[in-house]
Amino acid sequence: MKTFAAASLLLALAPLAVPAAHASTHASTGAASAQAVCARAGTDDALRPLLPTLVPSARAAFGYTGMSAAEVQRMTVFRCMDSQVLMCSWGANLPCGKAETAQSLPAAVNWCEGHRNDAAIPAYVTGHDTIYQWACHDGAPVTSHPAKLDARGFFHSYWVPAN
Repeated sequence: MKTFAAASLLLALAPLAVPAAHASTHASTGAASAQAVCARAGTDDALRPLLPTLVPSARAAFGYTGMSAAEVQRMTVFRCMDSQVLMCSWGANLPCGKAETAQSLPAAVNWCEGHRNDAAIPAYVTGHDTIYQWACHDGAPVTSHPAKLDARGFFHSYWVPAN
């Protein structure tokens, strides 16, 4: 039983170790490393761990003045678009991954069956990554006010250029 529990814990923690290891392999390449990565990549959808050299830029962009560098790195990722470095800070309702654009969600359908005319379906039902505001009308989900996405399908307002 102890072996199974230990193995389960290691498997659960393994994904957390990969970004830190990835970031440390690039940390020694200096301030231009993120820019060099993006110059090579051009545009892709890979979310990369924030490199230590980008911490000052992330602090300025997201107002993280009282956080340690390690905290800023844990909360922030970067990706490449048009050979530029863009950063996003994770949050409970700030998804950095691609946005959900589906106009029909099974969870919303289920919710509206029991809440026929709710003015809003909670985000814990629809997910925080949906581009729409959801409501129920006569027992059916309806969408409105889609969020603006960038050309790659990420929330435009959550991604900022690194300085």
